[in-house]
Amino acid sequence: MSHTLFISDLHLSADHPHSMAAFQRFIASVAPQAEALYILGDLFEYWAGDDDLHDPFHARVIGALHGLAAHGTNVYLMHGNRDLLMGDALALACHAKLLPDPTLLDLYGTPTLISHGDTLCTDDIEYQKFRAQVHDATFQKDFLNQPLAERKAYIEMLRRESTSAKQGKDTAIMDVNDDAVAALLREYRYPRLIHGHTHRPNRHEHRVDGHSCERWVLSDWDQQAAALRCDAQGCRVLEF
Repeated sequence: MSHTLFISDLHLSADHPHSMAAFQRFIASVAPQAEALYILGDLFEYWAGDDDLHDPFHARVIGALHGLAAHGTNVYLMHGNRDLLMGDALALACHAKLLPDPTLLDLYGTPTLISHGDTLCTDDIEYQKFRAQVHDATFQKDFLNQPLAERKAYIEMLRRESTSAKQGKDTAIMDVNDDAVAALLREYRYPRLIHGHTHRPNRHEHRVDGHSCERWVLSDWDQQAAALRCDAQGCRVLEF
């Protein structure tokens, strides 16, 4: 049966060989059976810019996605909070298409909205302020004009600060806000919603204006390598 796969939050890096091994197994044995693969953000632990394409580790990831696309599976990329600087050069190298966040799909007859998910975490006010800053076009242009080594060093510093900040936060504020979810579902006329970011894989049902909408949260691969498989009958989790 024709089906589509969704993954997110792989956080691939040379420092996490187990995640890379799972990704390679997934690309070799699971993904080729799908007609499309959607990666909903945070494919990489971080992405400092498309001038880092030829890093040996990055080249392995890119080569795997290029090979999958050449095999016949359509590959789609969406920015996450870790790899928001992915650009057209990376997409071209992967033989993939970059999608805006959010994107509405007709998935085997079911309207399905896909997103990385961080915009829904509106209770985390500090993060939303930071997100607005780093998504600013002028900020990104100025940042990308810096030498690659300086960009990487800055991102590493931000990662350390983020890890420290999370330890002092109530975990509830780092999850989605139900009102933000309802507003998004209302805006797009009550679709199914698939997203990542929160690292809380689950299926939820939301009742919005009398409509029942399901929301699937994708797994982060630090905890469990998994994909969401969707076809005309619905969606289910694949663990591997």
